[in-house]
Amino acid sequence: MGYKDEDEVKQELGIETWRHLSKDKMMKFVAMMPDMGTEVALKIVEQFPTFKDFAKDALDAITTAHESTLSANTQSQEHVYQALQEEREILRSEINRDDLSREERVEILKQIQENSKMAFQNDSENKKFLSGALNKKLGFVFAVAALAVAFVGGRVAIEGKERPAGS
Repeated sequence: MGYKDEDEVKQELGIETWRHLSKDKMMKFVAMMPDMGTEVALKIVEQFPTFKDFAKDALDAITTAHESTLSANTQSQEHVYQALQEEREILRSEINRDDLSREERVEILKQIQENSKMAFQNDSENKKFLSGALNKKLGFVFAVAALAVAFVGGRVAIEGKERPAGS
């Protein structure tokens, strides 16, 4: 296996003690877990009574980033809808003019229909974006937490079954 003891893991992470393990380095640690022996991984994780806090902090950070994305997206959407609304108002005032030919009225109606299609398409694309963004962020947090817990717990269970009884 890759890392044989805690010191090798700390060296790879570039830290002297586990107190220096930042959130970024914790993510790297989780990624390194498959290359650790079970005993090494367990010994290290046992030293993290705050591992649960790390998972919560990671979720909070991702939630904050997601909310920021939503806020920026909301502002952008408001600008798009405002522009489309202004265009509809202009078209509405134009179609009510008395001096328009039949062809001109038909053309304006087509532009109104196109405006409506653009608004619908923008709304649909935005909903897909929001759904995808949320799924990616939440999936990442849950994957990190599940990976750490399942990897250590699963390896202990597997190795426990492989050991002869009474060892």
